[in-house]
Amino acid sequence: MTLLRIRNLTVEFATASGAFRAVDSVDQDIGNGEILAIVGESGSGKSVSMLAVMGLLPWTAKITADEVSFDGQDLLNMDPRARRRIIGKDLAMIFQEPMSSLNPCFTVGWQIKEALRFHLKMDRKARHARAVELFEQVGIPDPEKRLSAFPHQLSGGMNQRVMIAMAIACKPKLLIADEPTTALDVTIQAQILDLLASLRDETGMGLVLITHDMGVVAETAERVSVQYAGQKVEEQPVADLFNTPHHPYTAALLDALPERATARLLPTIPGVVPGQFDRPAGCLFSPRCKFADAKCKATPPPPLGTDLGHARCFYPLNTADRIAS
Repeated sequence: MTLLRIRNLTVEFATASGAFRAVDSVDQDIGNGEILAIVGESGSGKSVSMLAVMGLLPWTAKITADEVSFDGQDLLNMDPRARRRIIGKDLAMIFQEPMSSLNPCFTVGWQIKEALRFHLKMDRKARHARAVELFEQVGIPDPEKRLSAFPHQLSGGMNQRVMIAMAIACKPKLLIADEPTTALDVTIQAQILDLLASLRDETGMGLVLITHDMGVVAETAERVSVQYAGQKVEEQPVADLFNTPHHPYTAALLDALPERATARLLPTIPGVVPGQFDRPAGCLFSPRCKFADAKCKATPPPPLGTDLGHARCFYPLNTADRIAS
């Protein structure tokens, strides 16, 4: 069953010099118990697309879509009060910047207990016991003492663990994790990823993992969606994507992995992700692509079929024609 269904999602931000399109016609499906990874450079619209689903973008954002539904409910046309009952309970998110996501005026214990009070209607004793249990789950030492700490009294990594505990507190049906292990050391990263995977196994929750770490993708995800300049440019099962990438951008990302390097210097992708004023008329990756020709630069390529990973490319890699050439 499809838990989250997105069709033709577009997000534009109003600026003094015109509208900037941060997400461009993205389709996405996440099923019950599925782990989907969304990868791409900074500026690819990964976080913005999920924040749009959560309803957490500022008023300057214009969101349009043919469909955004969660667990059979229409999020686009839902009453705000009904939506607030879902967000944080059945649909939760781990944010990338814990120091700016936690309220500095309240203890971390109060903040996690408030989520339990609002969504699960727990009494004070039950909230405290559940908060201690959650802190133990995410590896926070001396949880009884840490509950009374303010965010500024904890390290960045500790605050990130608090955010993870808060996100999983109500056992959500779908958890969106935006770089959940960025501020953590390697040992704790592995523990957190194991925790998220075990929660998936226990509760059947879906997991959207936004990350730059292809190693995390290889170890954790089942399906990978690659975004570039706001567009989804490829989507495949994780093993197929690593073995046979079809879009030149995906191949370039994989070539830059240290474990795949054959030369002394790692290969790089020249240029930067296009912004508001340098967006190409054709393929958005064409200014940085070594295979691009006049057609690529003038005409936007449509998504290809499932057998080619829905790649947005006129000349997909690992096809008989490309191999022959």
